[in-house]
Amino acid sequence: MRGWWQELAGLVLPAGCGGCGAARVLLCPGCARALSGAAAGLVRPSPRPAGLPAVYAAAAYEGAVREVVLAHKERGALPLAGPLGAALAVAVDRAVGGRAGAAGAAAGEELVLVPVPSARRQVRARGHDPARRTALAAAARLRRAGVPARVASVLRQLRPVADQAGLGARERRENLTGALGVCGGVGQWFPATARIVLVDDLITTGATLAEAARALRAASAGAVAGAAVVAAPAGSFVGNRSTTRTEQRSCE
Repeated sequence: MRGWWQELAGLVLPAGCGGCGAARVLLCPGCARALSGAAAGLVRPSPRPAGLPAVYAAAAYEGAVREVVLAHKERGALPLAGPLGAALAVAVDRAVGGRAGAAGAAAGEELVLVPVPSARRQVRARGHDPARRTALAAAARLRRAGVPARVASVLRQLRPVADQAGLGARERRENLTGALGVCGGVGQWFPATARIVLVDDLITTGATLAEAARALRAASAGAVAGAAVVAAPAGSFVGNRSTTRTEQRSCE
């Protein structure tokens, strides 16, 4: 017969690795390596939507990384926000020039992470906002590294949008144009010295991040230093051969 502490452990410990299902571990060593940020780099959707800032991703959206993102986002595996946030922090660091913009941080500039909001119906259905939760974990990770960072959840949907699943790049742009806005006065959220980075868990066509950047510009929130995501399609990483061929074909 199991002891009471073993029964309690069954309630509070993960049933299996979020990436591969290995028993009794949040992330196994192999899946943790996939989210380490070692493969972080610049990504560029093709076609690239107008107004999209430079976007950095921590990992390719495939295999274990895909499973972890979906487990956190769709299946309520909330403890996975920690490793996802750590991966996002690496991408944020790349977006501001490395070492979390060490020169700016030394000068007293604050790093402000602005998560892309989920639709209210999605937040209700999931019971949480995955991008915001991941952004909070990333900001905490950056602060532990000595970088002054915080999250400003200032973006709101101004109108309902259709489900993006199944929509192509052009349809996504049309679906999202004018859909986001900034709540409240921007001065209280973004001091003049703030470095603003848009964050999300995933990029596909880039339409959502481009709309978020437009909304911040429209509200005179300040210049967006860049954007960072946990994962992106493998073919969208700059320098990836498949991306290069796609871009060459689009210019022919």
